[in-house]
Amino acid sequence: MLFTESGRCFWLKVYEIPEGAKATAGRVIQNLLNIPKEDKVRAFIIVKNLQDEAFINNNYIMFCTRRGQIKKTLLEEYSRPRQGGINAIGINEGDALIEAKLTNGKNEILLAVQSGRSIRFNEEDVRPMGRTAAGVRGIRVDEKGGDAVVGMVCVDPNDTETSVLVVSEKGMGKRSALDEYRTQSRGGKGIKTINVTAKTGHLVAIKAVTDQDDLMITTTSGVTIRTAADALRVMGRATQGVRLIRLDDGDDIADVAVVVSAEEIEIPATENEQD
Repeated sequence: MLFTESGRCFWLKVYEIPEGAKATAGRVIQNLLNIPKEDKVRAFIIVKNLQDEAFINNNYIMFCTRRGQIKKTLLEEYSRPRQGGINAIGINEGDALIEAKLTNGKNEILLAVQSGRSIRFNEEDVRPMGRTAAGVRGIRVDEKGGDAVVGMVCVDPNDTETSVLVVSEKGMGKRSALDEYRTQSRGGKGIKTINVTAKTGHLVAIKAVTDQDDLMITTTSGVTIRTAADALRVMGRATQGVRLIRLDDGDDIADVAVVVSAEEIEIPATENEQD
């Protein structure tokens, strides 16, 4: 399930996505789906079976926009694929969708903004809404100051293995324990999640990670590095972190993705090995 910044939802079978080497540019998404050229895919969710009634009626999709709006909608609302896509969330003028996450209705939500603040609240504070609704305020954003939401994390509050990773545009990052983020009411300004300075630059990503994860860090120049999450020690919420990658002048962090550790991937045996 692919979600665009204008709030549309499209479906695509994984086997329909062409494989390519890491250095290739890939296929233009408009060649695979009927997405307008001016629209961009901002989030995706992997769902194995949209016909499982028990699953689609007990799980939700949580949306987040740049201006701090959030919305929760039952997964069942998106279980009937259409070639031209459907409206997933109403987007107000000047706003854009940035994240969509699958939740079970009892998760904790964390939102973070460029200025280094974050907020944590219970998912149950957000009532389920229809597909066309624009949602409610998740975090207060200083739009006049050029601030914006950079990401959303959905975590199980009882999961003691998961920590919160934040990364700044100048290559600084850190992990902090979930308990460092106290639960608040949604819609507030939040608390500091990283000490933003000229050395760190603005916050660009917030992710939930465990010791079994790897990080794929991509720069604006196209360079990608992979590093183990457990190489970063867990530290306080208000610190500025450590350097994750050395950047050339004029280069910044473009994106951070969490992937399964290479050591955790099981490589299937070949026919000869099985014999």
